[in-house]
Amino acid sequence: MIGISQPRCIAAVTAAKRVAEECDVQLGQRVGYSIRFDNTTSSSTRLIYTTDDLLLREALVDPLLSRYSVIIVDEAHERTVHTDVLLALLKKVQLDRSKAVNEGSEIGNKEGRKVSPLKLVIMSAASLDARVYSEYYGGAKALHVQGRQFPVEILYTVRPVTDAALVITIFQIHLEEKPGDILVFLTGEDEIESVERLVQERLQHLPEEERKLLPLAIFSARPSEQQMRVFAPAPIGFRKVVLATNIAETSIAIPGIRYVVDPGWVKARTYDPSKGMETFDVVLASKAQARQRSGLAGREGPGKCFRLYSEREFEKLEDSTKPEITRCNLSNVILKLKGLGYDDIFGFDFIDKPSRSAIVKALAELHLLGALTDDYKLEEPAGHQMARLPLDPLYSRALVLANQFNCLEEMLITVAMLSVEPIFYYPREKREEARTSRNHFASVEGDHLTYLSVYRESNEFFLEQIKAENSKAEVDKIMRDWCKDNFVNSSSLKHARHIYRQIRRNVERMGFNVSSCGNNMLEYRRCLAASFFLKAAQRQMDGTYRALESGETVHIHPASVLFHSNPECVIFNELVQTSKKYIMNLTRIDPLWLAGSSSLQNRNH
Repeated sequence: MIGISQPRCIAAVTAAKRVAEECDVQLGQRVGYSIRFDNTTSSSTRLIYTTDDLLLREALVDPLLSRYSVIIVDEAHERTVHTDVLLALLKKVQLDRSKAVNEGSEIGNKEGRKVSPLKLVIMSAASLDARVYSEYYGGAKALHVQGRQFPVEILYTVRPVTDAALVITIFQIHLEEKPGDILVFLTGEDEIESVERLVQERLQHLPEEERKLLPLAIFSARPSEQQMRVFAPAPIGFRKVVLATNIAETSIAIPGIRYVVDPGWVKARTYDPSKGMETFDVVLASKAQARQRSGLAGREGPGKCFRLYSEREFEKLEDSTKPEITRCNLSNVILKLKGLGYDDIFGFDFIDKPSRSAIVKALAELHLLGALTDDYKLEEPAGHQMARLPLDPLYSRALVLANQFNCLEEMLITVAMLSVEPIFYYPREKREEARTSRNHFASVEGDHLTYLSVYRESNEFFLEQIKAENSKAEVDKIMRDWCKDNFVNSSSLKHARHIYRQIRRNVERMGFNVSSCGNNMLEYRRCLAASFFLKAAQRQMDGTYRALESGETVHIHPASVLFHSNPECVIFNELVQTSKKYIMNLTRIDPLWLAGSSSLQNRNH
């Protein structure tokens, strides 16, 4: 089998569909994909698109990845944390398989499949420092394949520009350039909505015949049916302007793009191990990212890229994106490596080693969560159970504990709902109506119980439609309408239902009893406190909150149902930083439960 690894799920799915189409075969037969919580393969699949993360998990079961003869790691320039771990793992797998073949060993997997040498291809469509990879793999050959891209003219500004100037650039292209759609890179949902509003306002001041500009947005939190609009051709006589996050850099191919507007910024994850705090910050893009963006203007014909910064500023950019493994929480990575049998984390052969303090912090966190023993081996059975689950260690531990609290059904739903993009969405033109609709589901105890309410009510409604003997297409349409009426992201809810089923199968195979606490939400909240005690915050005299682990001053996010409640103590799942440090996904708890959590873990936190 040939495995092609991608850094993102959407890239694996779209690439598999495209290749199956070009090979004129049914998706899931000779060509298929396997991503987290979704497997479209069969016994006849020979070309499988997957993600770096899932390939790592496959190595837990088959350390030699013996079913593959070739593995291609695509988009290596993105340097995600899973990509870096995978590159190190594949280096060892390749050496072990070559050694087994040379020595004539009968090494195989548990099905008895004998191994052959593994051919490994590291690939990127963006500029890549091939020398680094060549040296890492012992002098491997580096090949440059000339693409079929059309010429792209690069234009710079004299100085960096504001959002207003960015909009002026969009209209300059619309009014002065030849036909072709426009792709604009922005850092997130808020900036996209701001620019979209400015474009709509400016359109109203143009003559009727010049208003044929169609603004469309694509970002991960947007419902899928709205995302799909960017792929449809613009109406005759119109030009699309697609406002996108860096999801459009490599994960998807939008047809019709001839002009790219690049302000030169990207939102990146950063982690401070001294505070135990992870945030998403807006930072400068790298040269590799800038070149990747500009190339999108030349896929279908000659194009132009408008870089909204000077050429001198471009030369100052980093050559490539700073590896994510040097700026993220390593708990998940280390738990995976422990599960794979790598105990010497400090000596692990990363291309770029993370800081010692980040490794120490992650080991300490896993120890507190009960995944590691006092000598930092996998705890039996909790550590092994957590390593087998395709989840963040906090969520894995929550499921292990929920099995003891007899509320595993509720925690499975919670983890599924927290594993997808935001469940509620708030259209700018109907924001108040959306908030009123959310209050129908809202729980005074917090967001987790609110998500439970959404899931259960939607599930009851879904089952009613099935009992009414509606067809699958009718049920799907009715459910989409229900989501639309309730301002629920239908794709997120559908994805959460799918994740729930997948994780439930996982825990049942591990021997867990999927029981429910019914309406006993007190026991469920105690379980939340025991699971997420590392993410607790207590109200201060001035009304702000203090994150108990890091000591940071934080605020309840306006999107939380507890925003106006001022609870004494909460647990949370996410911290984001904009103008303030906000905590999201909260539940009200009794602070005395936290002491119980520590004793439950047999740890003194």
